Amino acid sequence: MATHTPKNILITGAAGFIASHVANRLIRNYPDYKIVVLDKLDYCSNLKNLIPSRSSPNFKFVKGDIESADLVNYLLITESIDTIMHFAAQTHVDNSFGNSFEFTKNNIYGTHVLLEACKVTGQIKRFIHVSTDEVYGETDEDAVVGNHEASQLLPTNPYSATKAGAEMLVMAYGRSYGLPVITTRGNNVYGPNQFPEKLIPKFILLAMQGKVLPIHGDGSNVRSYLYCEDVAEAFEVILHKGEVGHVYNIGTKKERRVIDVATDICRLFSMDPETSIKFVENRPFNDQRYFLDDQKLKNLGWSEKTIWEEGLKKTMDWYINNPNWWGDVSGALLPHPRMLMMPGGMERLFDGSEEENSAQYVSTNNTRMLVPTAKSVGSSQKPPLKFLIYGRTGWIGGLLGKLCEKQEIPYEYGKGRLEDRSSLVADIQNVKPTHIFNAAGVTGRPNVDWCESHKTETIRVNVAGTLTLADVSREHDLLMINYATGCIFEYDQAHPEGSGIGFKEEDTPNFAGSFYSKTKAMVEELLKEYDNVCTLRVRMPISSDLNNPRNFITKISRYNKVVNIPNSMTILDELLPISIEMAKRNLRGIWNFTNPGAVSHNEILEMYRDYIDPNFKWANFTLEEQAKVIVAARSNNEMDASKLKNEFPELLSIKESLIKYVFEPNKKSA
Repeated sequence: MATHTPKNILITGAAGFIASHVANRLIRNYPDYKIVVLDKLDYCSNLKNLIPSRSSPNFKFVKGDIESADLVNYLLITESIDTIMHFAAQTHVDNSFGNSFEFTKNNIYGTHVLLEACKVTGQIKRFIHVSTDEVYGETDEDAVVGNHEASQLLPTNPYSATKAGAEMLVMAYGRSYGLPVITTRGNNVYGPNQFPEKLIPKFILLAMQGKVLPIHGDGSNVRSYLYCEDVAEAFEVILHKGEVGHVYNIGTKKERRVIDVATDICRLFSMDPETSIKFVENRPFNDQRYFLDDQKLKNLGWSEKTIWEEGLKKTMDWYINNPNWWGDVSGALLPHPRMLMMPGGMERLFDGSEEENSAQYVSTNNTRMLVPTAKSVGSSQKPPLKFLIYGRTGWIGGLLGKLCEKQEIPYEYGKGRLEDRSSLVADIQNVKPTHIFNAAGVTGRPNVDWCESHKTETIRVNVAGTLTLADVSREHDLLMINYATGCIFEYDQAHPEGSGIGFKEEDTPNFAGSFYSKTKAMVEELLKEYDNVCTLRVRMPISSDLNNPRNFITKISRYNKVVNIPNSMTILDELLPISIEMAKRNLRGIWNFTNPGAVSHNEILEMYRDYIDPNFKWANFTLEEQAKVIVAARSNNEMDASKLKNEFPELLSIKESLIKYVFEPNKKSA
């Protein structure tokens, strides 16, 4: 019989249900083993699941995603990992029908990243891959012998298909590169700490609230249930005695229909099954039966110890004593739940705040690593940046690409349309960016007057599209730099023209003279609810390219008449590099993205005459005269840029910036 004694074990997904029981057991039973837990804290993870281990010196928690190759490689090397127990996965079948791409990404790609890291580092002595009984597909109702480890894989839903796909990769790396892999396929597991999207905790929580228990179909589907501590012991046995290259079923011969499970829970709560059980629409394909042959694992010395009645009672007692363990789970208790596939699980540091004082966070590729101070690994190298930019054909979007090339920052332009959510998700999955830049939007063709007669098109891009991109970015835990506008204010009694009193970030927009500005103010207000968005209020953008028709100086130098009024403006040559720095600093919230101060249109044209064309002449007209030749009113205001100036003290005032970045470089020699 093979034996393996690990030293440093990486357990993925160990803030989740099964893996937390395994991690706690190993940390408790083997103080000489160092256990490193990697978990991205998705919706079904909870750091409190690891409370029994929090004070153990052989335990370390790292918040991160297995899809981050840099992080995985870093951990394997710095922690001298010799054993991986890979539990991390999306596991809820109902979710896989509505969000199958996330399952492919997490379950197949994530596994591939781990395998490749093992191949590259060449230090792994055991790679235990945790799969599921569902890869076998449905077992015949009259079968007497369960599926054995060599049975054909016939998955019937997107979840089990991704698990089977991951298994194929594991097997291939074992064959091609000699990776010492072991695969497990388990029956259903139940017990304390389980997220209530799964049948037993869901029914217990509903029964605690006196609500009916919803059963898919007629309840005749048969399942085998193992208590979590028995399963944790099975992994303990496989870790030490499992044969490399082998598959082990973790199962039980004791089967139960779903209707029987519901009835048993009703009896525990003294509820009448006749009135407390409701049959609901079945899911798209609900396998009738999974039945495993577990003799191979028993040959290693494992056996099931917890009988059903005892395990169910223990589980019920735990949920009664910990009703708020998962917070608000009302969405999971629906008959057909659709939980969001996004980070944001129970991230509270165990029970108290003392952990925060004795630990430090290290940023690594959009993950946060919690490292006990006593074992600090120092500052890790920052991962490479990669930007996903929307607005390729726009002025700012085009300039951003050139800036990235100049700074040698990898970038790609988004191919999806902002209002098409699935295309945005595809962009993020393909590009794998560290930051999103949104420079897309409708300003009008040739100006904002166009928006007055194309309102639905303007809403579609400026409101619906921007919000969709922000939401998708948040789902993927990405910061979005959003180039917005400051043309949502106009001078008023509190901010008189020429007073030097500018509108601040927290001020409420007061200009609604154009439909364009209305949409921009509307979306800015809604974006306040997104903590992953950095909104930059750009005004009357100017660049050193005086041939660009979108350049504010180019525009007014070609007008027959110009209104002479002071405004805040944005010198792109100075401020666009600052926006990239803001992304690097992970700055969020609303920022007045203008140079400090205001400059009048006449002052700009005087500079144009003095630096560019000594023969240049222009005429002024009043706002009243201007109103007769435009469809929509124009915003005129001064914005308070002190917040930006405090963050970037080197920021020049508007007149200084105009001279340095625009007029001096374009100065015509006499």
